Amino acid sequence: MTRWIIVLVVALAIEFYAFQAIKNAFRIKWVAYGYEIISVISLLFIVWTFTQFDRHVGQTKLTLYSASIFLILTVPKIILTVIMFGEDLVRAFNAVVHYFMHQESFEGHLPDRRRFVSQIAVGLAAIPFLSLIYGVFKGKYDFRVIKQAVFFEDLPESFDGFTITHISDMHSGSLDDPAKIQYAVDLINEQNSDLVVFTGDIVNSLASEMTPWIETFKGIHNAPFGKFSILGNHDYGEYIIFDTEEEKVANFNGIKGLHEKIGFELLLNENRIFTKGKDSIALVGVENWGHRFKKVGDLTVASKGLTESDFKVLLTHDPSHWEHEVKDDPRKYHLTLSGHTHGFQFGIEIPGFIKWSPVSFVYEQWAGLYQHLDRFIYVNRGLGFHGYSGRVGIWPEITVLKLKKKQKIS
Repeated sequence: MTRWIIVLVVALAIEFYAFQAIKNAFRIKWVAYGYEIISVISLLFIVWTFTQFDRHVGQTKLTLYSASIFLILTVPKIILTVIMFGEDLVRAFNAVVHYFMHQESFEGHLPDRRRFVSQIAVGLAAIPFLSLIYGVFKGKYDFRVIKQAVFFEDLPESFDGFTITHISDMHSGSLDDPAKIQYAVDLINEQNSDLVVFTGDIVNSLASEMTPWIETFKGIHNAPFGKFSILGNHDYGEYIIFDTEEEKVANFNGIKGLHEKIGFELLLNENRIFTKGKDSIALVGVENWGHRFKKVGDLTVASKGLTESDFKVLLTHDPSHWEHEVKDDPRKYHLTLSGHTHGFQFGIEIPGFIKWSPVSFVYEQWAGLYQHLDRFIYVNRGLGFHGYSGRVGIWPEITVLKLKKKQKIS
């Protein structure tokens, strides 16, 4: 009960300060009260969708858009609150100083709010407000093809220049634009890679979410060395309630079956050997292993028959697996491919200057290429979206990795 009281007090404080900022910045009554009417209607809609949430179904497009509206309204209001509360602290300090200097009553000595401060607050709040709206209508399908060369001293000669198209986190239950998804598939096919891999989260929770998209993703061309996939944390049906264990098992089997339906070979703690000329490399695929999520990935089982000297590419959904187990494993996994983080679907990336997202506080490796000694991990930013129905600054990604032979320095 105490927790909810605190939440209510904070919410009211945010709403109060946001209203004060709007009222003082514009000083037009209909703007201030129009803003408040929109806020109240939006809040009622969000509360209503919250009451309609069905744990047997999980996230739906309605709840996705409700969460998006919540973010679009709340983030700017928090910015307004921080600035306006800061101004109140300054106003209170000035009043106290005036009181002690003149030994007079506080009454009449609290400075008025300055309009330009409110206008600055509104201007700053408009940046995330407009960005989040853009993320919903445009950003979530602003697909980027990122090409990344990775160099290894012990890469077999015949695989020098070998290319891998890497996609992750479809979250088919969130997708809502067939034309945009077809465009993504066309981009994947245009890469003409030697191998295509998918690193998990084909659905949000239910196998049925993928039904409308099977034919589209089935259109991903079969690469010379095949199409392979693994499971992600959302693929186990852990985030919804099933009436019986049998229903949960049936859903899980259905999710596993989706991979075959779209032409991918699902690796469940197992490996495959690719041969080219006189050389070979191994593709290892584990089930989900997450520091904070389901742990069923088994490197020992998945690497059966392999030796330390074998060149290995590992598929594991959650990059925390690399941080906690993989990067120092004596079996040496040369290149690990992961997804999971989505880059939080929100952040700032300017190549060569800045790369930041709130998810960086949770994951050491959250987007792009990372190295530990002579081992690498690439974290794909995800093809789909979940939670927030949009993307800002962290765009949906199709990765093309090229394995290159690094010449030893004599």
